[in-house]
Amino acid sequence: MGQKKLIRFAELETFTNVLQYPKDTAGRWKEFFSNDNPITLELACGKGEYAVGLGQLYPDRNFIGIDLKGNRIWVGAKKALQNNLTNVAFIRSQIDQIAQYFAKNEVAEIWITFPDPQLRMSKAKKRLTHPKFLRLYQQFLVPNGLIHLKTDSPDLYKFTKLVIDLYGCPLHKDLDDVFGQETLAEELKIKTHYESLDIAGSNRIHYLSFSLPENLHGKEKDEELKQLLKEYERAD
Repeated sequence: MGQKKLIRFAELETFTNVLQYPKDTAGRWKEFFSNDNPITLELACGKGEYAVGLGQLYPDRNFIGIDLKGNRIWVGAKKALQNNLTNVAFIRSQIDQIAQYFAKNEVAEIWITFPDPQLRMSKAKKRLTHPKFLRLYQQFLVPNGLIHLKTDSPDLYKFTKLVIDLYGCPLHKDLDDVFGQETLAEELKIKTHYESLDIAGSNRIHYLSFSLPENLHGKEKDEELKQLLKEYERAD
């Protein structure tokens, strides 16, 4: 590990707004933030541009960025501290462990910003909008709580729309070209490091906002999704 990373990891241990693989946090975020404002998560937050950006836009809400990469979290956590954003925090952990950190109905919204699209069909279950993850979110997300996806990957965008339709998720907003809109919400103007790279090479940003139905179905729908993905793979 490089010297720069070693320094950052050491600093993370001293940051009051970073929790690394925490325990006993579920149901206790009001104590952490010293208020009962609504909580929004940024999953796979990277450098935390959205957690920090949203924290600046909405001082009456709390934001938590979650990522495994401590070197990246350091960037957002440092900026939040420098700007005295007491409503922004970070958790260093795997996303699939997320349900243990929050109690039922403790989270108001979720942002998924430029996650790894996991393009190979064999890795579809690793996509953060796969029903496997949606069921995790449902354990702590308030009823009708919004899930936002912002991505430059047309494959992840189409996959998520398929999941939304197949599992009966209420769709609130669908923008095929975010920056092609005449007017744009301030929160959609926030740009992440990965957004600026245009890794997908599509030169287009997609956005979806949806919520979860009371029943996300089970094995029958999962099998149907699996078969549909196999058909798409064969068609390609």
